[in-house]
Amino acid sequence: MNSKERVLKAFGKIEGKPDRPPLQFDLCRQLTDTFGDKLGIKPDYALSYYEDLTYRISGNEIRTAMGSDCIVVGGTVSSDFEIVTVRDDITLNEFGMEMQPTELYVNVIKCPLDKAESEDDIKNYNFPDAYAPGRFIKAKRDIEKFGKDYFVIGDCELSIFELAWHLTGMQEYMIGMAMEEPWIAALNDKVEEWTLGLAKQLVELGVDAIWFGEDLGSQTSMLISPDMWRKDFKPRYQRMINELKKISPEVILIMHSDGAVAPLIDDFIEMGIEVYNPVQPNVPGSDPKELMAKYGGKINFFGGIDQQDLLPSGDLGALKKEIDERAEVMAKNGGYLMAPAHIIQADVKPEMVEAMIEYIKGVTL
Repeated sequence: MNSKERVLKAFGKIEGKPDRPPLQFDLCRQLTDTFGDKLGIKPDYALSYYEDLTYRISGNEIRTAMGSDCIVVGGTVSSDFEIVTVRDDITLNEFGMEMQPTELYVNVIKCPLDKAESEDDIKNYNFPDAYAPGRFIKAKRDIEKFGKDYFVIGDCELSIFELAWHLTGMQEYMIGMAMEEPWIAALNDKVEEWTLGLAKQLVELGVDAIWFGEDLGSQTSMLISPDMWRKDFKPRYQRMINELKKISPEVILIMHSDGAVAPLIDDFIEMGIEVYNPVQPNVPGSDPKELMAKYGGKINFFGGIDQQDLLPSGDLGALKKEIDERAEVMAKNGGYLMAPAHIIQADVKPEMVEAMIEYIKGVTL
């Protein structure tokens, strides 16, 4: 079977069981460059509308050569966008956020709507156009190149909550939500429209799945209450899901959220979400046995390998044990796409990445 068939079998979309757990992984820029040099493949970086997503949608040639069963595509900046340097290493992105690179990420240091107080402030903000020219040139090219043999994930991360607070600042957004200020709903409307526009275009291009995502949890709990999420965000996701299913009933919906967000899994299932990612280890509600006992057969899982401690540790024995245990508990009956719980960062040695891939490819089900 090829990689696409392996994933579709794991997710129950075609008959039969996969020969092994399917595999997906993302690499930071340093590791992408390292493996690109080793393989003799030049990384195909394309700037995303939000800088950190660049590494989700770049390097598909490298990842597939290394053994990934999936590629990830998504929106880039429009073809007429030009980066503006504010000062030193600080630039303006397409949303007007001031961005500053760090060792691992690119941080928002000033938000364009940090002074928003009214619906007029939101109305007067020049929101980017999801349909701007050039936004999906790279996605189309990668789908045409890899789409027959590999499972194609369309990335729409920072879907609503996270993009909204990046535009205003987290404190300002959370206070506005708590006070039920009208401008919050107006902003969420614009963000929903943006995300749906991206997702529709990706579905029309032929992706196998749409990856919604925002980090709703901390290491110990959710950032907002489950009831607040159900009131303010669940209906928006339901609208988007319904629209995408009209375009392609077969498209698979993935929901990503870091942190302790297990209280929402039943809601995800109710909405029609078919895959939950990243199943972050070492947070409440993410025990593999408990998840499978409660949700096995109701929703698929994607992720789970510890990227915070295990992969940076360099402990090959512990890595092999983790993969074997995840495969035994979560993958033996299908329903699991094995992956690290986050983009693999520069604190992970290349040898550990290669060992992870080798171990997963050696699992038999």
